Amino acid sequence: MITVHHLNHSRSQRVLWLLEELEVPYELVKYERDPETMLAPRSLEAIHPLGKSPVITEGDAVIAESGAILEYLVETHGKGRFAPPAGTQAHHDYRYFMHYAEGSLMPYLLLKLITRRLKQAKMPFFARPIARKISGKLAGDFVDPNLRRHVAFLGAHLGKHRWFAGDELTAADMQMLFPVEAVVERATDLSPPPPLADFVKRCKERPAFQRALARGGPYQVM
Repeated sequence: MITVHHLNHSRSQRVLWLLEELEVPYELVKYERDPETMLAPRSLEAIHPLGKSPVITEGDAVIAESGAILEYLVETHGKGRFAPPAGTQAHHDYRYFMHYAEGSLMPYLLLKLITRRLKQAKMPFFARPIARKISGKLAGDFVDPNLRRHVAFLGAHLGKHRWFAGDELTAADMQMLFPVEAVVERATDLSPPPPLADFVKRCKERPAFQRALARGGPYQVM
């Protein structure tokens, strides 16, 4: 039996969605973030030394990192589903977006979150102008220009393809939903093109996604 160690407001939603699509039974163990720090509870360290979520266990296997978990589930329980055939262009796209989500896109989204929160953070009045100037320059000169390039790239790709790896839903779409949703909801100043919101809508309309949401609970991106 697979056990999913699920943290609220986390990438664990990806794992639940894939399991529901695969119709593989699993046990769910829920953890709650600290409402002030938003950090995961220390109890997760008993499952994995880094104390992060998602983590799954199956037999003696302990697998962390959402992308690695999705790949493991597809390989061990997919029966040829949710990953394109090897050697095809669709498979090249699949592999690319599985890594791109966290490797290239999420760092800029996290930086955007940090610069936004820095502007709003409580601090002595004399420090506010300095903090706002630093965060504004970082966002204006580095974060936003790079994010605009990524947003345009994503819009162009989804303008030509229904899903990230072609015409069929794959685990790459489950990996990509979290950052694309963050762009659509939290980076409206970058004017995300319509194909991104359409992608989010298609994902959330799937019955398996709805079942995963019912089991894991509502989540917020960033």
